[in-house]
Amino acid sequence: MRVLIVGGSGFLGRELARQCSAAGHEVAATYLSRSGETAGVDWLPLDVRRREDADALIGALRPDVVINAAYRQTDWATTAIGAANVALATSAAGGRLVHVSSDAVFSGAAIRYDETCLPDPISPYGAAKAAAETAVSAIAPTAVIARTSLIIGDGGSPHEALVRSLATGRARGMLFTDDVRCAVHVVDLAAALLELATSEYHGVHHVAGTDAISRYELGLLIARRDGLDAGRLPSGRRADTDVPGPIDVRLECGMTQGRLRTRLRGARQFLGSA
Repeated sequence: MRVLIVGGSGFLGRELARQCSAAGHEVAATYLSRSGETAGVDWLPLDVRRREDADALIGALRPDVVINAAYRQTDWATTAIGAANVALATSAAGGRLVHVSSDAVFSGAAIRYDETCLPDPISPYGAAKAAAETAVSAIAPTAVIARTSLIIGDGGSPHEALVRSLATGRARGMLFTDDVRCAVHVVDLAAALLELATSEYHGVHHVAGTDAISRYELGLLIARRDGLDAGRLPSGRRADTDVPGPIDVRLECGMTQGRLRTRLRGARQFLGSA
């Protein structure tokens, strides 16, 4: 199978490239400023904000599957318009699209959200992700839209880097005790996306961990796993700050998990807690 990973140099994109290559697929991955280093992957520059560039690259490759993991939290053009450009190019080339979305499309007012829930974003990033979902569903009705949550790995994610910096005094800030997400391991997420890519399914799917966990508790688990002093992690309530966006968002993944062989673990399991 010929697979193109858009945003392949990011944390999730690199794991997707690794798993695709290990499975023996023909893999290409795009980057904006710096290519990845995964062996067996053809690294290609692409600015998804430029429709003509997306058309040219995807039209030339004609991949069987395109997985779009490209985004920038502060850039509407990349997150929203870029998603539309990728969807248009993939549709024209006759490929199957898996678009990675986010729990940021929800306000947190309902706390628990299943795959039937409609977006109600309250942040610019959430609005961009919601607009991307609308564009993808209109342009490519057979695409999979996979909403996920906070992505964790074995040390390489941004949240893990923040925890290490806070625990060692290299950074200032705090981890919120009331900011709750369903953190997912990058290996599980990538495997689930690839499984959905080769399935007959379409529409919205939720791909997140089974545990609803605060960023502070998640930080404690990461610190203990890494042999750091968890007692040095500063904590506070997000509700007491002016940090924008939803506070407590829990993705319900029952429908999606019922369709997958891949098991979506909870953070307390993959970080080694009972």
